[in-house]
Amino acid sequence: MQQVAQLKPNPGPARANAVEVIGVSHVYHGREGAVPALTDIDMTVPAGRFTVIVGPSGCGKTSLLMMLAGLRTPTSGTILCDGRPIPSPDPQRVGVVFQEASLYPWLTAVENVEFPLALKGGPRGERRARAEAMLKLVGLDSFGGRYPHELSGGMKQRVSIARGLVQDPPVLLMDEPFAALDEQTRMTMGHELLRIWDETNKTVVFITHSLTEAVYLADEVLVMSARPGRILDRVAIDLPRPRTYQMMATDKFGQLRERIWQQIRAKE
Repeated sequence: MQQVAQLKPNPGPARANAVEVIGVSHVYHGREGAVPALTDIDMTVPAGRFTVIVGPSGCGKTSLLMMLAGLRTPTSGTILCDGRPIPSPDPQRVGVVFQEASLYPWLTAVENVEFPLALKGGPRGERRARAEAMLKLVGLDSFGGRYPHELSGGMKQRVSIARGLVQDPPVLLMDEPFAALDEQTRMTMGHELLRIWDETNKTVVFITHSLTEAVYLADEVLVMSARPGRILDRVAIDLPRPRTYQMMATDKFGQLRERIWQQIRAKE
C-alpha cells in the first residue's frame, strides 16, 4: 500500500492564522420563532493545519462551514480568512467540497474541474491544463474524459476535490465529503486526502461524524456541543505523521477517540 510522503513536523513554528472566527453566533428565524444555532464560537486555524470539527447532529457544524465559505452571514461576530473578512463566496481564497459531489452530468470529469475557471474566462488551453493537473493530483489523470455516471462514488469525490482546488485557494473546507462512501473506500479516500494535503500545503477544515476519521486525519479536533453549538474542547492529535492504518489499533489512538466521545456524549 502506498504511503503518504513524510510530512514536516506539524504544528512546528508558529504560523499565521489562515482562519479566524471571533465571537460568532447565528440565529435562524422560522415559523417557531428565533432558533439559536451557534453561540460564541471562537476558533483559529493556523496556515497549513488540518482541523476537524465533530459534534452531534444539528449542532451547527455545517452552518459554521457555510459561514466560513461566505455562503451564510453570521448573526454576530467576525470571520476572517487570511486576515480579511469573507462576506461572500470567494473560491480563490476558500474552496469548498460538499458531501455530494454535485457534478454536472453532461460534462466530463475534466470539464467539471475546469468549470469554475471557465466562468472566469481566460485562455482555454490554460484552463484545461490546470484542470488536467488537478485530476492528476487526485489520481484521475486517465479518467478526464469520463462522465460522472461512468465514475465510482470515490472517483466522483476525487473530481469534486480537484474542482475545489483548481483555483488554488489557500483554504479548503470539506463538509462530510466521504460520508456516503462505503467504509473501505472512505478509509482509502482519507489516506489519499492526506497525500493531497501534504503535496499542496493547504489549510483544511473538515467536518465529520466519524470520530475514527477525525483522529486519523487531524492535527486538531474541535468538539462542538449540541445546539446551540459551541466549542467544548480542542483536542491536539499528537500522533506522528505520516499516519498509518496500524495507528488505529494503538492505545493512544483509542484514548484520543474516547476523549472526544466522552465530550459529545456528556452534552447530548
